[in-house]
Parts: sequence; C-alpha cells; structure tokens
Amino acid sequence: MNPMNPPARTASRRKQDTLDRLHGDVDAWVATAGDDVPYMVPLSFLWDGATLLVATAAESPTGRNLRSTGRVRLGIGPTRDVVLVEGSVEALTPAELPTAVGDAFAAKTDFDPRRLTTPYLYFRIRPLRVQAWREVNEIEGRDLMRDGHWLVAD
Repeated sequence: MNPMNPPARTASRRKQDTLDRLHGDVDAWVATAGDDVPYMVPLSFLWDGATLLVATAAESPTGRNLRSTGRVRLGIGPTRDVVLVEGSVEALTPAELPTAVGDAFAAKTDFDPRRLTTPYLYFRIRPLRVQAWREVNEIEGRDLMRDGHWLVAD
C-alpha cells in the first residue's frame, strides 16, 4: 500500500472525518458569483452542528454576491482531503445575530466584526450538498449530503 494513497474510508468514517473538520477547522475558501464573475476568498467560519457562519464586509464582492444569489460553495481542508459544501445563505446584521453566537464566532476565529467600523454582515450557510474525498479511490461515494439531508446515518 502506498502511504500517499491510503485505502478508501467507509462512508460513516468519511462523514465523521467531515464533521470533525467542520468542528475543528477555522478557515474555508468561499466561492461566490455575481454579474457573471466568480469570486473566491478565504474566510473564517463557525460550525454549530447544522449551519456554518461566516462574516465579511457588507459591500465586498463576496458580501454583495451572497446577498444577491443566496448561494455559496466552500472548500475546507487541503486538496488531498477536501470537504466541499454547497449551501443556501441567510444574511444577518450584527444586531440580528444573538450575542452568544457572535461571541462563539469571535472566540473560534479570533475575529470579531462587531468591533469594526466598516459595516460587516454575518452569513448563515445551510448546507445543501456536502462532498468529501482524499484520493481517486474516494471519488465514488463522495456525496455525503444531498438536498440538505445526510446520506449516511449517524
């Protein structure tokens, strides 16, 4: 066995590894599109067990795209152990965000947009599709969630 190409994980192991990454990782590549122009930036996130929370300047290309389309795609982890999340987006002002959630976001990401003078928005991302794979041997079966429902039981 080549150590650079480990055996494929079971679906339940892959789901658990994905949940561990969502809980433990801090940053994701966030891809949006607007006016027929794709845009991608790294943003920190908080996973609450059902949704991801990110924050960006309200008038940044990402902020404008998230508000106009209500859709997003995130890449989490290295390319050889990636989690891709496609989701729907809900924009929240800092005043609309519960204080405890804002505090949890700030604690996990070491970033508190509520303290900035530039207007920021939070974006709650509800995953609709989640995929995860390490190598070619995990491409088949990479879908872990479709239409917002996990395909692998707990």
